Amino acid sequence: MAVEEEGLRVFQSVRIKIGEAKNLPSYPGPNKMRDCYCTVNLDQEEVFRTKIVEKSLCPFYGEDFYCEIPRSFRHLSFYIFDRDVFRRDSIIGKVAIQKEDLQKYHNRDTWFQLQHVDADSEVQGKVHLELRLSEVITDTGVVCHKLAARILECQGLPIVNGQCDPYATVTLAGPFRSEAKKTKVKKKTNNPQFDEVFYFEVTRPCSYSKKSHFDFEEEDVDKLEIRVDLWNASNLKFGDEFLGELRIPLKVLRQSSSYEAWYFLQPRDNGNKTLKPDDLGSLRLNVVYTEDHVFSSEYYSPLRDLLLKSADVEPVSASAAHILGEVCREKQEAAIPLVRLLLHYGRVVPFISAIASAEVKRTQDPNTIFRGNSLTSKCIDETMKLAGMHYLHVTLKPTIEEICQSHRSCEIDPVKLKDGENLENNMENLRQYVDRIFTVITKSGVSCPTVMCDIFFSLREAAAKRFQDDLDVRYTAVSSFIFLRFFAPAILSPNLFQLTPHHTDPQTSRTLTLISKTIQTLGSLSKSKSASFKESYMATFYEFFNEQKYADAVKNFLDLISSSGRRDPKSVEQPILLKEGFMIKRAQGRKRFGMKNFKKRWFRLTNHEFTYQKSKGDQPLCSIPIENILAVERLEEESFRMKNMFQVIQPERALYIQANNCVEAKDWIDILTKVSQCNQKRLTVYHPSAYLNGHWLCCKASSDTATGCTPCTGGLPANIQLDIDGDRETERIYSLFNLYMGKLEKMQEACGSKSVYDGPEQEEYSTFIIDDPQETYKTLKQVIAGVGTLEQEHAQYRRDKFKKTRYGSQEHPIGDKSFQNYIRQQSEISTHSI
Repeated sequence: MAVEEEGLRVFQSVRIKIGEAKNLPSYPGPNKMRDCYCTVNLDQEEVFRTKIVEKSLCPFYGEDFYCEIPRSFRHLSFYIFDRDVFRRDSIIGKVAIQKEDLQKYHNRDTWFQLQHVDADSEVQGKVHLELRLSEVITDTGVVCHKLAARILECQGLPIVNGQCDPYATVTLAGPFRSEAKKTKVKKKTNNPQFDEVFYFEVTRPCSYSKKSHFDFEEEDVDKLEIRVDLWNASNLKFGDEFLGELRIPLKVLRQSSSYEAWYFLQPRDNGNKTLKPDDLGSLRLNVVYTEDHVFSSEYYSPLRDLLLKSADVEPVSASAAHILGEVCREKQEAAIPLVRLLLHYGRVVPFISAIASAEVKRTQDPNTIFRGNSLTSKCIDETMKLAGMHYLHVTLKPTIEEICQSHRSCEIDPVKLKDGENLENNMENLRQYVDRIFTVITKSGVSCPTVMCDIFFSLREAAAKRFQDDLDVRYTAVSSFIFLRFFAPAILSPNLFQLTPHHTDPQTSRTLTLISKTIQTLGSLSKSKSASFKESYMATFYEFFNEQKYADAVKNFLDLISSSGRRDPKSVEQPILLKEGFMIKRAQGRKRFGMKNFKKRWFRLTNHEFTYQKSKGDQPLCSIPIENILAVERLEEESFRMKNMFQVIQPERALYIQANNCVEAKDWIDILTKVSQCNQKRLTVYHPSAYLNGHWLCCKASSDTATGCTPCTGGLPANIQLDIDGDRETERIYSLFNLYMGKLEKMQEACGSKSVYDGPEQEEYSTFIIDDPQETYKTLKQVIAGVGTLEQEHAQYRRDKFKKTRYGSQEHPIGDKSFQNYIRQQSEISTHSI
């Protein structure tokens, strides 16, 4: 979900690897061990939770998390919790990284010290305040000034123990006075609308002169300030909880009699004073935060057109897409946006066919075909991840889930056997699992996505043409991807492919490792299979699979997925499970006298229907056919004073649902919108608020069938599996070219050197593949020109934004460090330009 700015869309995303924690404080009891889990939070809103690692002070998580960030945030936070079965889980400590500091740790494994969690460390939110000073002459003739402090509203206050009932105290403070006033308590909201005004008398000293209405004496101004404190009204015996404060010296009124601004709440004055530092342990993280600033489509036309015609350039090494792979530090870096862009425009198969054919021509030994981390390999990997994820889930998920749940022992290493385990029984358990997974894979050929089959067909043809004497190369060229880089890694680490929600436990992980090794060897069709194992126990176990029927099944499967026109397009479509999980829904009022309360339900979405039931696996309580979904839109928080709500609009009523967090809400809205995008009766307008007490809260219309008052959100791509924004991917490719501009220029030099001397004169040029120096130089010139034009547009946009933005506005409250850094950078750029 993009944040719209003037002529620009801003996308935020984060990819996180949660490694491990170490040296956590021991539990104050005889056991001393803890059962810990880690959460990922945008400010304080939890968006992800790891599994619980039991009985450890150095828990290993090994979990990956990716999400698009649908709102602004100040901190990316990580909390370590200790599970308590009898009481609320206790927080051991946290890591909070400010948004402006995320680039410091970009894509680097970093150990962070855990910090204490208290009221001051949890401050978040902003306050809108207005101050006005006016001169007053009292009945006694004394001249004084009256200060009006108006607190309008707050946004994004923290939720404490599941609730937020905020109020504010406003204090005029000086060396010899402290006068405090208090707002009303606003119930059940962390975005309170106060709009209350408080008056304070500011008496002048004797030396006051009427030179100017507001000509303060310096000593007076410096000694007075307005302090606003936010509190959560608590029913607990410990008193109200502190939410944050701000302090404004009255000297802000020197230039004008009125002052209005937004402020970020801050910790108390002593909030930053470190107490005696306790060693709470540390947490290893790898964070990749990306912010894409995307212009409208026409800005990207020159660079996009250059990339899309890459497959037609002769030789392909002179194309813009191939050059991107040459200059990037990691091939994966180039492959991700390239594949997404080419898939979006239907050009991925011809490009991969061209670079694969070129790589095969450079390969001397058929046994090493496609074994390196080349651009070809990385592009095919990325295509399989994007286009093949549903295929992978349909094929493997049921068996993987059973393996995870059954916990049958499959250890076949005699050294690692536990007491009471039987080697023969374990071998039989493992053989049954391998047999089941092998069978579901080799029977799945008809379900393999068309784009993958077309790529495999081109690999097979290129390999067979290059190595005509090797009859097996047409199989190994394909199996090196479908088995070694697709099925085997998914079996080994199912959580990375969304086959399981978390990293598996050690015993299951060991079972999956043994299965993955065996499947990988079965798929490789190597001549001496037992010899391919370093471990003697694996070679012994593999004797089960030395029958010819296994090799025949692999070859039949590979033939099917790499043959042109192998499939009947009228094959029966089975329901695709798109998303499932617990959410809270409001009763729809189908019963005349039924309670319209909120209940937790298990929701399940396929491409056929949207259902909910009491628990996973129960019979559905309600089923909504996809064709009955007329719109899916957010629901304004004011409707029920609940965050992260959305509505699924049907012909007769709307179903109101609350997701667990903002990321989950966005995911559900997006996937429901996509799957119902082609419905003929989709609405164009809707009601953004609920129908309550006989009228719509948004437009006050009294009829529950009244036409909507707000236009529906713009359409999304109808392809469920491939939601790709072509402009965003082109922007990412521009960013990479811009980042590696030095290498582009070096490559230009290499082209000149090769043209003149028929070979690189410098060793630094030898890393580039340059088959045709003239064609490559021509493309490089076009790429550098296109990148330069886009860079000028970005620079102009930054200058325009700098001129228009006001510090203290709702978008950039006072205390916004990232904006302060931005102002400093722009000032430096302006000075440098002058």
